[in-house]
Amino acid sequence: MIKDIYKQRILVLDFGSQYTQLIARRIREIGVYCEVFNCDVKKSDICKFDPKGIILSGGPDSVGRKDSLSAPEYIFSCGIPIFGICYGMHLIAKQFGGKVMGTGEREFGHASIKITNTSSLFKDLDEIQDVWMSHADQVVEIPVQFAQIAQTDTCFYGAMADEERRYYGVQFHPEVTHTKNGIQILKNFVVGICGCERKWKPRFIIDNAIARIRDQVGDDEVVLALSGGVDSSVVAALLNLAIGTKLTCVFVDNGLLRLNESEKVMEIFSSQSFSMNIIHVSAENRFLEALRGKLDPEEKRKIIGKVFIDIFNEESKKLKNARWLAQGTIHPDVVESAASETGKAQMIKSHHNVAGLPDDMDMNLIEPLRELFKDEVRRIGLELGVPYNVLYRHPFPGPGLGVRILGEIRKEHCDLLRLADAIFIEELYSWGLYYKVSQAFAVFLPIRSVGIMGDARKYDWVISLRAIETVDFMTARWACLPYDFLSKVSNRIINEVEGISRVVYDISGKPPSTIEWE
Repeated sequence: MIKDIYKQRILVLDFGSQYTQLIARRIREIGVYCEVFNCDVKKSDICKFDPKGIILSGGPDSVGRKDSLSAPEYIFSCGIPIFGICYGMHLIAKQFGGKVMGTGEREFGHASIKITNTSSLFKDLDEIQDVWMSHADQVVEIPVQFAQIAQTDTCFYGAMADEERRYYGVQFHPEVTHTKNGIQILKNFVVGICGCERKWKPRFIIDNAIARIRDQVGDDEVVLALSGGVDSSVVAALLNLAIGTKLTCVFVDNGLLRLNESEKVMEIFSSQSFSMNIIHVSAENRFLEALRGKLDPEEKRKIIGKVFIDIFNEESKKLKNARWLAQGTIHPDVVESAASETGKAQMIKSHHNVAGLPDDMDMNLIEPLRELFKDEVRRIGLELGVPYNVLYRHPFPGPGLGVRILGEIRKEHCDLLRLADAIFIEELYSWGLYYKVSQAFAVFLPIRSVGIMGDARKYDWVISLRAIETVDFMTARWACLPYDFLSKVSNRIINEVEGISRVVYDISGKPPSTIEWE
């Protein structure tokens, strides 16, 4: 019997916090399904979602401004628990008659909070808790029926609660790892206060996905764009378990892959462990020709996506009953590609597997991972038997080296970048650093720099190394790799890759930069 893994669920209303998606991930880690809606969501959409509880996220706004964002009044008449975090706490206080004021300076970083009253929100926690603050305003007067339940040296109302109506607010951020017992606080709300059952687990997610796939596909065949990355690999394993030989994987060598990538992918998924039907398409010349002379990053992305679709369309026509195209779209892809209905969010970059299908492609789209975060994809991948080194390899973008070569994409540049990138990754493994950073790669810069090799002058290309640390890939900081390590990588690349004269290291965070260069 397939468990209804969506029945017990929590809704997060987004007020613009950089941590909003992280709240949803933490709730799912607890074992409860959770989604994020924009703060101006319609009443009908909330009713349709039917949450067991609602969390109001933080945000950069101030409730004292005339045009500040507000929580929908409807949610306070639903009779369900509500939990406000930072700005979310300010909203609850203001909308129930409390008072919020600016402190004059931003409080950002670690703080110790003292629990002052018994509350279901802080069940099983010690009196003193290490938390993470990030705010400029704070509640200075709580509404009637609310009680103070925690405070810090600088914030008297560090947390408040109306136990009878089950409304709660905290000034700190329980969703970030810096708050030591943040998960326990969220668990107290989701499981203890909202009464949610923990059904969002890898095995149940897989069983549910298989049932949905079989119901969706029927007797049709499915074509999957297999890249060898985490997302497409898990989709392949999931579809293979669900429909077996009705799945055909199309692996396209577009000339924009990492060193020996094509051979590795074919070896893994053609092995006895999976025994998948795989069509290998060598299309390097086709992609490079389409990209000739193109310089704009967004135009290059769209060209790569179009050629991919064209190839899948051609291959699918060779399959008699192919009616579905499967893609490894995951939730962050959708978030980054879409602008909000209110126009408050801006599209950062397009993802070639998010825009849907062209009108002339006579296939339906199936995206089994569309509602999952990367960590969830990895967990179900382990359950499906996908190798660890595939699942926990650093992310590789859909357009491949196409977004790691600035300017025009040429084969000779791809070949140089492949070799430099392979050296960087090899040394990360050798120094035990690979799994300590979230993503690392080399970038080809279309500029020449003077160098000296022996007594000869060189005038060759420049490579930039990029390594970042992140929790959710929505924000990231550059990784402080050891100088000795960077020195060795630089020396190896310049000495071993003919055509490279200089290596630099990217120390940009996200924001303001993106993780990929294009």
